[in-house]
Amino acid sequence: MARVEVKTRRWKRVEYERLIETGFFQPGDPVELIGGQLIVAEPQGSGHFTAIRAVEEALRAAFGAGWDVRGQGPVALDEESEPEPDVAVVPGSFRDYVAAHPSRPILVVEVSESSLALDRHHKGSLYARAGLDDYWIVNLVDRVLEVYRNPGPDPAAPFGWRYQVEALDRGASVSPLALPGTHIRVADLLP
Repeated sequence: MARVEVKTRRWKRVEYERLIETGFFQPGDPVELIGGQLIVAEPQGSGHFTAIRAVEEALRAAFGAGWDVRGQGPVALDEESEPEPDVAVVPGSFRDYVAAHPSRPILVVEVSESSLALDRHHKGSLYARAGLDDYWIVNLVDRVLEVYRNPGPDPAAPFGWRYQVEALDRGASVSPLALPGTHIRVADLLP
């Protein structure tokens, strides 16, 4: 039997945005651009959606005015990536991003169940490469918050960068790096 080589095409963010503008993707299509590849996002069960809402509520209370807590909004991370994290915190107001998506979130949160491996390794490496200092995963499988910080080079990682990670159980609290004096209960982030 003959071996068939599969060829793939890498996409640039500008090309991806052009596809969106021309209506190639329909509203609500679960697609995001990660490292030049179009990735289908995890479908949301009720626990996943509830966790996203819990994270948004806790972060809005913690950050207050002057910060936009964005639920499932695009982030113009680099030339080949426009992920749509479950929650991202960016400076300013949503009105500041009429002309372009934000590019430098100070905190990104993914809620993970079936996408846990992807969020830990693939997206984690991507966010680390972009220099995002604070990345959290609300791990619905183990019911913990995984806090990813101190990005550094690692040639074995998918995008050449990796974080140091700490897992916090529901009884712990976490402080966003941008608000070191603020404490958010992990239990408030879980459904």
